[in-house]
Amino acid sequence: MNQSYFIVVLAHSLHGRIRRFHIDHRFALVVLGLALVGCFSLLGFVSSYVRMAWKVANYNSLREETNFLRARYQKLLHESNQTTAQMARLQMFASEVSVAYGINSTPTVDGSALASGETPALVPSLSETLEQYNMLKTARLGMHNRLFARRWLVNTRPSLWPVMGRLLSYFGYRSDPFSGAQSFHTGVDISASMGTPVHVAGDGIVMNAEWEGDYGRLVVVDHGDGVQTYYAHLSRIDVIPGQEVRRGQVVGASGMSGRATAPHVHYEVRIGGTARNPYPYLANSPVMAAANPQRDFGF
Repeated sequence: MNQSYFIVVLAHSLHGRIRRFHIDHRFALVVLGLALVGCFSLLGFVSSYVRMAWKVANYNSLREETNFLRARYQKLLHESNQTTAQMARLQMFASEVSVAYGINSTPTVDGSALASGETPALVPSLSETLEQYNMLKTARLGMHNRLFARRWLVNTRPSLWPVMGRLLSYFGYRSDPFSGAQSFHTGVDISASMGTPVHVAGDGIVMNAEWEGDYGRLVVVDHGDGVQTYYAHLSRIDVIPGQEVRRGQVVGASGMSGRATAPHVHYEVRIGGTARNPYPYLANSPVMAAANPQRDFGF
């Protein structure tokens, strides 16, 4: 005969007493249903927490990127103002050159002036104005670079460590930290905690100061005679293109922007656009002995 309840038997280990409990099958089904609902609720709570944590992480990343773009905008605005002032000076210089050497721009004639019978105004076209501006700007920058090189000749050779740290990865072929395949490392990686000030290795002019692909936030400084130094994976940039910098001046802070696995500074020396071994430039610095005692670099 089928029973409509479950029997639960409990036996005491010492007294040997046996107790029987009758549990209605409907009550058991209700308890089982509540247990399943509780499991699903717990699973939903855990998934919601994971999604929220993921969104918070993305929000923090977007906020950091927004702060960087805001700072970049302010620098670009400052650079734009400087360019406007420079254009005004170049226009004055162009006028002085035109008067001194008798240079005349190709005139454009105002049609309304011809129709009225008045003497047409001779005004240079927009393309001619831009061409003259670019020519004068190139000549001025070239003269400026030559004067700068002569003025800071003693300190133009990169001879300073960007940060005080330990060499993590050397120049040449190595195992790529992401793919594990052999790849050519065009510089050296120097350990540095997040936000450590990064110093320029020699006097020069900032050629690039922006996000550059795998380099992340990158600063490129030109030292003259085709020599350039790269400072990559920065957490912030403190200079703008065209700015003159002296050896030891802070150009940014260490970080792990771009293709990096941990905070550090990627340092390169390039001559004529070709990456060279930075070791000869670092070896003459007194930081070498302090940062890497009794170390065979094997370059």
